[in-house]
Amino acid sequence: MTMLAQIGLYIIAAILIVAGVFHFLRPRFYSRMLPLWIPAHKFLVALSGIAEIILGIGLLYAPTRSISAWGTIAMLACFLLVHFHMLFDKEAGMGLPNWALWVRLFLQFGLMWWVLSYT
Repeated sequence: MTMLAQIGLYIIAAILIVAGVFHFLRPRFYSRMLPLWIPAHKFLVALSGIAEIILGIGLLYAPTRSISAWGTIAMLACFLLVHFHMLFDKEAGMGLPNWALWVRLFLQFGLMWWVLSYT
């Protein structure tokens, strides 16, 4: 792995781990993004936080890197539902301008592409 790829790996792993920790520090922030028809918001916020932390750590170890990368891609694909919901529900969008919500949506695809390089 090139040094640039290794730096990218550490960055994406850190992003996942920090985001996962924030699911526990600011759970209401994440709950507000979820559609009302999805049950058990607290549980899902905690579960996704745990998943982000585990997957981020898994990316750092060669034996678990590929499965963690695929798991991260699957998780980010699931998060697309939340991003679409935020686009069409003003309360879930938390007052962000539409252009920022579109950027967030497309950023998910960029993150998936980034992590794909570690599969």
